[in-house]
Amino acid sequence: MTLTRSFKETVQARVHRDAAFREALLAEAVDAFLSGDVETGKAVLRDFINATIGFERLGSATGTPPKSLMRMFSPAGNPNARNLFGVLGELQKQSGVQLHAQSTKAVTPAQAGPPTVLGAT
Repeated sequence: MTLTRSFKETVQARVHRDAAFREALLAEAVDAFLSGDVETGKAVLRDFINATIGFERLGSATGTPPKSLMRMFSPAGNPNARNLFGVLGELQKQSGVQLHAQSTKAVTPAQAGPPTVLGAT
């Protein structure tokens, strides 16, 4: 079965029309970084940048060359904290999304109990 739209086009269209999705996408990127999943954080953030302001405008706003930003958020990239937080601050400003850290107690597998099987009768 052939897809009629690329994944990127689908994400971009949804980001433009759905503010809650836009906020969730940015939050997902930050959550991935905070949980130590840097690869997913970079990939989601790259999708968010492409779907919102793009690397050219982000580069102008942060004073970082767009190609450097693209490399930073590529699979092999390694953004330093100053660059990462500068980008996150600018993305929040440009998108109107304001993220805040909130602590929660982690649940260990032993605390969660046995797994639930969905669809079982």
